[in-house]
Amino acid sequence: MFIQRKLYQELQRRLGTNKALIVIGPRQVGKTTLLSALLKGKSVLLLNGDDPTVRNILTGINTEELKQLIGAYEFIFIDEAQRIDGIGLTLKLITDQIKTCQVLVSGSSAFELRNATHEPLTGRKWEYQLFTISWTEFEANVGFLQAEQQLELRLIYGFYPEVITQLGQEREVLLQLSESYLYKDLFHIGAKLKRPELLPKILQALAYQIGNEVSHNEIAQLVGADNETVTTYIDLLIKSFVIFPLDSFSRNLRNEIKTKKKYYFYDNGIRNAVIGNFSPIANRNDIGALWENFLVSEKKKENHYNMLHVNTYFWRTTGQQEIDYLEEMDGELKAFEFKWNPNAKWRVPKVFLNTYSAETFKIDRSNFRSFLTIQTHE
Repeated sequence: MFIQRKLYQELQRRLGTNKALIVIGPRQVGKTTLLSALLKGKSVLLLNGDDPTVRNILTGINTEELKQLIGAYEFIFIDEAQRIDGIGLTLKLITDQIKTCQVLVSGSSAFELRNATHEPLTGRKWEYQLFTISWTEFEANVGFLQAEQQLELRLIYGFYPEVITQLGQEREVLLQLSESYLYKDLFHIGAKLKRPELLPKILQALAYQIGNEVSHNEIAQLVGADNETVTTYIDLLIKSFVIFPLDSFSRNLRNEIKTKKKYYFYDNGIRNAVIGNFSPIANRNDIGALWENFLVSEKKKENHYNMLHVNTYFWRTTGQQEIDYLEEMDGELKAFEFKWNPNAKWRVPKVFLNTYSAETFKIDRSNFRSFLTIQTHE
């Protein structure tokens, strides 16, 4: 099953602009499939940075050698480009000196690829992030009914393309993804980490704290490490597209939590693989965490694909008054509370209403589609 990706039209619009197109994102989310579909029927030179021969050829290559390599090709697609030493300068040479060829690049390490291309490609690139399949992409491709029937499965198994297309084998696919690709990339980027055995422990600790603000010091005590090590490893998990942070919102009140963060997984399936729990929704006591992770990660996808510059937060006071998720855009503030059960009650904390001018919404099982539709939240 081929699922049309939202980035397709945006990337298609950028073809022929002579700027490099860079698509970053974790392994196995469909970067190669997307770019290959984009270039179907075109004159393309395909190179893979995982291939040592390709790395040798492109490392230190000069303009004349590049012209000979590219020849009459109209496009050059370099997959896993972060593996190639000096790739930023190579891409600069192509965009500056070979005007008849446009370069497309994919990479599973944003940290490495951005470091390599930031300065050399200033003003010479369009950069995008590809996530796992989004809920709106999924529903648009399979239809409302099938998407509705699979909602609980998606909360458990997530949205990796291979997971979606192999119903009944999701557990095996996710375990393979988490063990072979997830940790492979983590250890590659963090090759100099002194205690790599801490990564799975820290990741599991974060998985159990979805929806709660995280104390690096508490995790350090839990896994037997110092605070600095935990902070370094969490930063690595962020750079590897495993988790992402949500900052606390604080403007006026003395008792607002100001420095803590919450962390979410880009994909529910990976989160559940980390804790080894693929039980059905009816048998779980963490549906609140699954629902919150799903909604926050899906909204992150939608905001990115719609090119919206949105500031996102959570709000909590030392007295445990809280709001799950806030968005601030163009000076407007919206506050959202997430409840799986449509009958669950929620009252907006009075101190928040008295302090901030914000629209407030309860997002539950019955109305979550409106939350994921950018045009309106009503």
